Order: sequence, then structure tokens, then C-alpha cells
Amino acid sequence: MAEGDIRRERILEILHGETQPVSGTELAGRLGVSRQVIVQDIALLRATDKNILSTNKGYILFAGKQDNGKKRRTYKVRHMDREIMDELCTVVDFGGKILDVVVEHDIYGQIAADLIINSRADAEAFVRKVEQYKTNPLCRLTDGIHFHTVEAENERILDCIGEELKKKGYLLK
Repeated sequence: MAEGDIRRERILEILHGETQPVSGTELAGRLGVSRQVIVQDIALLRATDKNILSTNKGYILFAGKQDNGKKRRTYKVRHMDREIMDELCTVVDFGGKILDVVVEHDIYGQIAADLIINSRADAEAFVRKVEQYKTNPLCRLTDGIHFHTVEAENERILDCIGEELKKKGYLLK
């Protein structure tokens, strides 16, 4: 088993054994890694349908799992505001459903918002709303870096989405 897989299993064990939220900083200290590694691990765990809630006091694991038979993957991406529409359409054009956007803020920690973007029409409506309300997208808080959890019918679709995001220069490691 790879080091990251072992660490993510350990995160689940820690969260399962706690009744109170556990901060990313505390998890990082216990596991001897940076808080950013923990944030990425949590995103990966969520992509595998682990019910982990992020609160202002830390992470909590909820029992139970919803399985709709679809596959999920979390992509770490970066782009400029003017590229939001292209990024969203790249995902939905390949058959993906964008479930959320997550940023890791230096002060506030993890900030997440459900998006549920299934189509170009949904993407256009989202971008219109950002423009209409003259608001800043969450990724502006983190110099364009953010995560999306994407759902699709199979792993091949998720692979194609990742390849296209990489080709366009949006995908980060």
C-alpha cells in the first residue's frame, strides 16, 4: 500500500475515533505532514464518497455512505477568472458533473460550496450569476487554485476530463 493510502486510512481512523472536530493542523501534526497535504487527502477521501464535513473547528466523519454507482474524482486546478467558463465546459462536455468547489484559505481554512453543474447551460447560468452579482469567485481567494469534485459514469470519463484539463494547463498535481 502506498504511503498516501496508508495516511488517508489513518486519517479515517482518527476521525472515526473522535467525537469532536479534528483540525487540519492537528491531523498534520499527528501524521507528520503539512496541513496542505491533509487538505488534499481530505479532498481525495471525499472523492471516494467518505462523508467528511469540514467545520470552522476541523473535520468530522459521518457514518454512512451514499452510493449511486457513479465514480468521483477530485481535481486540483488553477486558472484566471476569464477561464472559468472554459474550465466548467471542459468537464461537462466530457460527461462530468461538477459537484463542488473547494479552496484552502490561509486564515479561514477550507471553504467549500456546492455547485452541481451538469451542463453548459448550468455553467453559463453560474458565470452569469457571478457577473450579475459582481462577486468574486472563491478561487480568487487562493490565487486561482481550487479543487472540484467531479462525478461521472465511469473512470474512463474521469481520465479524459483530467487529460483535457491538463492539456489546457488548468490541472495541478
